[in-house]
Amino acid sequence: MAKDTVEVLIEGGTATPGPPLGPALGPFGINMMQVVEEINKKSADFAGMKVPVKVTIDRDTKDFEIEIGTPPTTALIMEELGIEKASHEPGLDIINDLPIETALKITRMKFDSLLANDYKSGIKEVIGTCVSMGLSVDGKDPREAQKDVDAGKYDDILVE
Repeated sequence: MAKDTVEVLIEGGTATPGPPLGPALGPFGINMMQVVEEINKKSADFAGMKVPVKVTIDRDTKDFEIEIGTPPTTALIMEELGIEKASHEPGLDIINDLPIETALKITRMKFDSLLANDYKSGIKEVIGTCVSMGLSVDGKDPREAQKDVDAGKYDDILVE
């Protein structure tokens, strides 16, 4: 039961049987369209961003498993806010505001790769990233927003 792994970088939701995927998977004789459809389904949330994709193939049965990596939290935040770079002086220069709903959306995208066990802890990780980027969260300092999460102010939107 030998397994091979192929890792490629693909733009989310737009995988095709052409390069880079086709030449990498062609020699294994698996159904390329099934692979492409599954990758596109799993990476649709990351449209417009490059995401790492790992395809594990069983040489004997031609079965495959697909793992989609996630872009860094900073890249997701910048994509959601439409900004090109973070603040050069994060403590002094606030360049944008991240709505708490957007922070939750990013938390859901990244949840498998976060250290958190629930969305409440996960959103605090995402909000923490805003400190070093020079962003406010819901119009306030990210550290204050984290305290509000702890106090239960956003519990109504944090239901899993």
